[in-house]
Parts: sequence; structure tokens; C-alpha cells
Amino acid sequence: MKKENKKGFCTIYLVRHGQTEWNEKRITQGQSESNISRTGIEQAETTGEQFKRIKFSAIYSSDLSMAHKTAEIIKLNRNLVVKKSKLLRGRSYGSFEGKHVDVYKNALKNKLKERETVPENEYASFKLSPFIETDEEIITRVMEKLKEIAAMHLNKNILVVTHGGPIKNFLIKIGYIARKSFIEGSFKHGGYMKLVSNGKNFSIDEMEGIKK
Repeated sequence: MKKENKKGFCTIYLVRHGQTEWNEKRITQGQSESNISRTGIEQAETTGEQFKRIKFSAIYSSDLSMAHKTAEIIKLNRNLVVKKSKLLRGRSYGSFEGKHVDVYKNALKNKLKERETVPENEYASFKLSPFIETDEEIITRVMEKLKEIAAMHLNKNILVVTHGGPIKNFLIKIGYIARKSFIEGSFKHGGYMKLVSNGKNFSIDEMEGIKK
């Protein structure tokens, strides 16, 4: 793994949190709390070992415990405080949170089918329900935070821990992968991408844990 930072750019190590108990049971998590599982802790420890020689100037995470705990594990003995942000949360699923994913899919099967028929430029803003965040709403807040972090930390290495939904939509937004070719679950828990950014644009320098 390359450790150096590119001059004039912020280097962000964007990580998906470790697996949770709800992930294992296929329960819709969204913005609800679920404990990181034993497997999730091991995933975070593995990522932490990969990053042990990187000098981070700051660490950020979603304010949900699975992301925050993942960040704390990866932090190891670094004398840094993990800064939490609601903008880095996963998608809000409203009343479907805490219920099995099949409940969500069955209840919204007609809307899910309808969404697949809309023009590609309308897909991200399509509302499945008034209480469920769209892809556009997710990426707008996540990109806002990532750009802010990058602009504040030029010439620095930064760790950011977030969720699968934000990572998926980030990859689509920057044109790394087409939405229709993205396979759900293809970005593993504890997986990461190394980004370089000037606070406006992003490029991927390295990636581990995604199937394309």
C-alpha cells in the first residue's frame, strides 16, 4: 500500500463500517442502531492493521455506533478524537428500519418496479416513500461532507468511516461504476477506497473490497 500523500490534495481513506448484528440477520438498518458483531470487529481490526503505518491527521465517522466503533478500532493508539457527523449516515428507511429486508421489498415491490422504468436521469430522485431517502438526497449530504473534509485537510491523510449506501452512491456519482452494473453487497464491510481530492473533485487511487 502506498503511504505518501499527493501534494496539494487531501488523501481520504473511505471505509465501510464493520458488519453488524442486523446485517447478519438481514434486518433493514438504515439510520437505526445495531451493535457491531464479532465478525465486524475482526473486519475493523484487519483494516486497522493495513493502515497502521499511515499518519492520519484527522478521523471522521458517521455518528452511528457501528461506524464510530469501527473508526475507534482502526485508530489504534493514535492520539486523535473521532469526529462524528450525521451527514455520513446511511440511507434513512423510515418505518422499515428494524424489520427484515423482505418486509421492505414486499411492501414496496410495485414502487421498486416503477423506479426501474423511469429515465436514468430521474432514478436518483425517485421517491419510494415520503419517509425513505432517495439516492440524490444521500449523495448530496455525503458529498457536502467529503468536500468539506478534503478542503480542510489538503496535504493530509484522513480516515472517514461511513456506510454501504453512501459508498455505493459515491462510486456512481464520480462515474467509477454504472448504477445498473453495481451488485448489491459487492463492497464488503471493512473494505475501503483511497481517494485524492482538492475539495472539489475526487479520484480513486486504490481500492480494496469491491467487486466491479
